[in-house]
Amino acid sequence: MFDSEVQRILDFVARGIGVRVVGAPGSGKTAVVNSVIANLEKTGVSVHFISGMRTHRGIPYSAIKGLGLDLRPGRNGVFDLADVFAAQLAKPGKHLMVADDIHLVDNESLAVLEAVRRRSDCPLVATAPETWAFSKGQLAVLNQGREAHMQLDPLHYEQVHMLIAQVLGAPADAEATARILTKSAGNPRLIVRIAETASMSDLLVLRDKQWRMTSHTLWNEHLRGTLEALLAELTAEEFTALHIMAILGTARIDILQKVISAEILENLERRGFLSVMNDHHGGAIAAISPPVIADYFRGAKMLRDRHLLRSKIAGILETAPQVTGENSSTTDCLTQLLAELRLEKGDDDAVTARHIHDHNAARERARFERWEGNKTAANAVALLRTYWGAPVNIQRAVRVCAETTTADADPSDLLFLTITEAMLAIHTGQGPGAAVEILRSLSAAHPEHETEVANAVLFLSASHGRVQPTGGHHPEGSDPQPGMRNLVSGLLELYRLRPEAAVKAVEGDGDEDAFTHLRPFIRGFAMFAAGRVDESLVFALEWRAEARKNLDQFGIVTSSYIAAHGLLYRGNFEEAEYLMSSVFAMGRPGFVVDSLYDAMLRLAGLRHATNVVSPAFSIAAQAREDVHDIGPLPGIGKGAYELIAHSSAQPATFDRKATKLVKRQLKSGYVLEAMMTALLCTCLCPGRPVLELLQKILRECGIAVHDKLLAIAAAVVEGDHQLLGLLLKHYEPDPDTYQIGMLLRGALKRHVIEGDSVAADALAQASSMFAVRFPSANEQLSFNTFRTTPLTEREIEVAVLAGHRSNVEIGEHLGISARTVENHISNALRKTGATSRNSLFMLVGNSLPPR
Repeated sequence: MFDSEVQRILDFVARGIGVRVVGAPGSGKTAVVNSVIANLEKTGVSVHFISGMRTHRGIPYSAIKGLGLDLRPGRNGVFDLADVFAAQLAKPGKHLMVADDIHLVDNESLAVLEAVRRRSDCPLVATAPETWAFSKGQLAVLNQGREAHMQLDPLHYEQVHMLIAQVLGAPADAEATARILTKSAGNPRLIVRIAETASMSDLLVLRDKQWRMTSHTLWNEHLRGTLEALLAELTAEEFTALHIMAILGTARIDILQKVISAEILENLERRGFLSVMNDHHGGAIAAISPPVIADYFRGAKMLRDRHLLRSKIAGILETAPQVTGENSSTTDCLTQLLAELRLEKGDDDAVTARHIHDHNAARERARFERWEGNKTAANAVALLRTYWGAPVNIQRAVRVCAETTTADADPSDLLFLTITEAMLAIHTGQGPGAAVEILRSLSAAHPEHETEVANAVLFLSASHGRVQPTGGHHPEGSDPQPGMRNLVSGLLELYRLRPEAAVKAVEGDGDEDAFTHLRPFIRGFAMFAAGRVDESLVFALEWRAEARKNLDQFGIVTSSYIAAHGLLYRGNFEEAEYLMSSVFAMGRPGFVVDSLYDAMLRLAGLRHATNVVSPAFSIAAQAREDVHDIGPLPGIGKGAYELIAHSSAQPATFDRKATKLVKRQLKSGYVLEAMMTALLCTCLCPGRPVLELLQKILRECGIAVHDKLLAIAAAVVEGDHQLLGLLLKHYEPDPDTYQIGMLLRGALKRHVIEGDSVAADALAQASSMFAVRFPSANEQLSFNTFRTTPLTEREIEVAVLAGHRSNVEIGEHLGISARTVENHISNALRKTGATSRNSLFMLVGNSLPPR
């Protein structure tokens, strides 16, 4: 789980720099340090390990004597121990000191460490809580020599998915993963304990190779010891404060301060037990973090205390909603928005998800009770509208559709109710045919709705089957529902890859749209389809920020889908994966946007699908499998992901499968999906058949923004290296810069597999020159070509360094001889078919996790 963090620490230590690793209790500090120790000991480094213990911090010299120093009788003072320890560090070879939980090391041992650090330049790796107020003795040890700082942030959705799979031996489904993330707040220790104890308690069961929940909760008595250890350092006042917050639930800060002192709240926040964020009314709200602590208090048998606390806080809860203003959108703030997104990565996905869950649950409950009291169409629409974005209660939704009184219903409410019933039929597995029949029954009973029904049928048929080959056809007649006809037209034009026509169809503010989020979705994704990637990103990220503030899950999912495409297209994988992770943390959404949720699961699994990670454990395995290979928008159909995840090492086989898939997408009228599939396949493994289809699609749709990419791809496929050199020499950055780098790397790997050493060397040189002109910190997505001829871990490490270091430098970095480095490189060249060190470096440059 911490490969990149471990590698960073190893790099620092190799340069003689110490590292301070900080994080919350259970964040994985000790696991990271143990992995560092194991890696270093393999290379012959002498590691001197000291561990602080809560029960030993009052025992003099307990930590330092754990080293087993050879002391002379009667020589047990600070400087005596320091002399012996310093002498060990002075022995030939490389040395490293490790102090795990340095905040728990006794003062006498700290004094020895301070004396040793004054005499030795041996680096120190230390771990401590992120919010710890260090004593003077601890700082005296830490602040000697050069030191790097590493923060272990909470895990995000995809990391949680992988950790559960490692712990339980199989992945969990989306609902279970989201629940474990929400309850643990991304804390690795809690994730492991919740998963293990839930499986022990049969709250998680293995069905269809995935762990699934059998109850609405994962709390069980086996978790009690873990929570007691987590809360062990709290004072009595802090413990009581958490109990009060468990009773109150998510509450505003000004309300909490009436029953809990500001000092206690500040202490809890500093220690990570309190999360504070702005709510959708513009105020500050707080909740217990990790949320499983609230379950601990609610499940405790402290009825008398609970009664007293309830009496103490009676009448406290109140609300004072405020109106928030709207933020204006701009097209020149992408850098700022990306910076804000990166800052958001340090926040807690679980807390945001829980606020949205609480908001959705309260709204759904209130609207359902209102409908039960008066089963009018207006009350039914108010309830069903929540299910378009928030998790759907199938039983309630079906009941509302069946029992609602439609007499004297407003035409717009009747239409919305019927369309929702039709979509619900698709969601429950009855199929598009049943949905169309539901809509047509409305048209038969209410002829005045014939036009709207025809548009709705057109939308459902196109989204779940095929798009009509010609655009612009709509039933004649007036449309009393403003924007309905235009929205359908815009969406179909988007499917057909006519972005300008799609944007034109949805012009206007759409204040009276029946489907409020469809107009901005079409507008934002049309900008992306037209190649205006940065504009699309600005639009989507600002929309997402507004939706998060309003706790609008529908808006979060739809805006995140657009933003994820833009970030992936730019190569911003870390930002894209975090953004999608924040969506997955909320759990599966309502039935209208669940297809976008599945699409993002497949998008998030693309990077793993191209490397050594087993696709079976990829996050994409959580997406529903009972869908078609093709779909109206990229990722909704599973075909493209399946093609890449299960691709053969033979380029010709990949070409044949990719060509067949793109042609099927075109036949169904999903031109946008076909273009994106052809573009991705061309960049991953450039071949003539797919490139010709891509050229034809873009030419027929009149899209010229990718002309430079097409010209370079044609030169690569035709083997015209002279023309390729000229095109790359005169190339200026455009939206396809990242794709061109991917294309060159993909071509290089293809030539290596095919055994064309001349072409491979030419592509390696071209790729290196392009990387020098347009350096990027982003990882290049490309197929791992070592599935059939795997390199050893050491061979991959050497190959990664072979592009920019000599054998002697590599040997010093890895702690091996230059002759051993030469042997590793020779073996790697033989296994891969690469003809030079540079080719080898380009081949394996993305085989390790990004550093």
